[in-house]
Amino acid sequence: MLNMRQAAFAAVVSASLIVSGGAAIAKDRSHQAVDLDPDARGIVSGVGIEGQDLGRMADQMVRDLMANPEISNRATPPRIILDSSDLRNQSSQRIDKDIITDELRGKLMNAARGKMRFVSREFIAAVEQERALKRGGVVDTGTTGLTKATAGADYKLVGKITSLDSRNNDTGMQERLTVISLEMLDLEYGTLVWNGTYKIRRAGADDVVYR
Repeated sequence: MLNMRQAAFAAVVSASLIVSGGAAIAKDRSHQAVDLDPDARGIVSGVGIEGQDLGRMADQMVRDLMANPEISNRATPPRIILDSSDLRNQSSQRIDKDIITDELRGKLMNAARGKMRFVSREFIAAVEQERALKRGGVVDTGTTGLTKATAGADYKLVGKITSLDSRNNDTGMQERLTVISLEMLDLEYGTLVWNGTYKIRRAGADDVVYR
């Protein structure tokens, strides 16, 4: 009699394991990663700056910069520093500033087609190391020859990210206005030759953590 009870118990346990295992597999499959359009609103979204905003903002600012004759129609292409070193984040959202300037620089380089030159200061150490090797005779001069100094810049992109937040404690709804303001600074005179502003205003009841 005991053997029959033990066998029945074992069968019930096995069936439970199979069912729970199948449910776990189904759950895992329902949470598998999916490919999304980087220019469209994602599945997880909040009230801050998101992926689709970056492309739209960059497109708008590229159009504005290309329409500025002081920058895009000079006889000698201006040299521009376009990185995040002077982009200040004063908003309530954590954001990697490089993702903004990298997106803008990439699209602007493609649109400018030689009408602008971009100076990299982020990797200046690599440039100085190679220049020292050439001048020390360790390597040849390459195909472009030697210059007296590295490229100086005419302009630099500067700016800030700010936000204004509000929340209704009764409904849990929150609203945020995010403003990305970018300017092109003349590095000799200290004057501003261009300004571009991109605004995002969103409301929602769900909190999303931006990292």
